[in-house]
Amino acid sequence: MLTKRIIPCLDCDLSVTEGRVVKGVKFKQIRYAGVPWELAERYYCEGADEIVFLDITASSDRRENMISVIEKTAEKVFIPLTVGGGIRSTEDMRKTLRAGADKITVNTSAIKDPNLVKYGAKQFGSQCIVVAIDSKNTGNTPTGHECYIYGGREPTGIDTLEWANKCESLGAGEFMLTSMDRDGTKIGFDLELTRLISENVGVPVIASGGVGTKEHILEAFTKGRADAALAASIFHFNEISILEIKEYLRENNIPARI
Repeated sequence: MLTKRIIPCLDCDLSVTEGRVVKGVKFKQIRYAGVPWELAERYYCEGADEIVFLDITASSDRRENMISVIEKTAEKVFIPLTVGGGIRSTEDMRKTLRAGADKITVNTSAIKDPNLVKYGAKQFGSQCIVVAIDSKNTGNTPTGHECYIYGGREPTGIDTLEWANKCESLGAGEFMLTSMDRDGTKIGFDLELTRLISENVGVPVIASGGVGTKEHILEAFTKGRADAALAASIFHFNEISILEIKEYLRENNIPARI
C-alpha cells in the first residue's frame, strides 16, 4: 500500500493586504485562523505531506496577492504546494508555478471551460493538474451527487462521478473532492461519496470535508479508499496534531510518513 498523505488546507482571504487564513462551516460562518505563510511553515515543521492554498476571494486583481503568498511560503516550506482559486488560464498556471507552486487546482474555471484541464496537463504534465470538486448530495443527478461552482454558491446540474471521469480523460492527475454537506462540521467525511469517486477513477483522490477526529481520517483511507486526507479546522485550532494522526494511522497498519 502506498503511503497515505495528510494535507492541511489554507483557505486564504486576500481582501486584506497581507492575506489571512479563514475557515467556515458548509462554506459559511467564517473564522480567522492565521497568516498563510506562517501556518504553512508550522505545518511543514509538524510533518505535513503537502499544503493546499485556496484563494477564496479570487479575482484577477488579487492574483498578485496570492503570488506573493506563495513566494513567501516557498522560501521556507519544502513540501509540495498546491494552489487554486481564480486560475482561469494556462498563463495563470504558469505564473503560479513560477512563484513556487508544485500543483495547480481548478474548479469553476474547469467546468466553464474543460479544455483548461486538457491544455494545463499538456503544458505542465498531468501530475500538476488537480481538479477540485465541490459536491453536494442533491439527488438531482444519476448518482445523487452534484457539482457546485463559485465557492459552493451555484449548482451546475453536473453529476460528480460523470465530471470526474471526464476530467480524468482530459488529463487531470488528481482530484480534491470536498463534500459540501460535511465541510467544517467535524462529523466525518462523506465516505460513500469518497469511495464512489476513488473506485471509479484511476488517479489519486484527496478526501475533504468533515474531518473532526483521527478516526475519521482512518476511515477516509479504509472505507473511503482515498489516497490523501485534507483537513483545516482540526489543525488551525490545535485540536489534533499531524504527528498524532500519523502515529494513529501507523498503529492501524496504514502507511504514513513520519
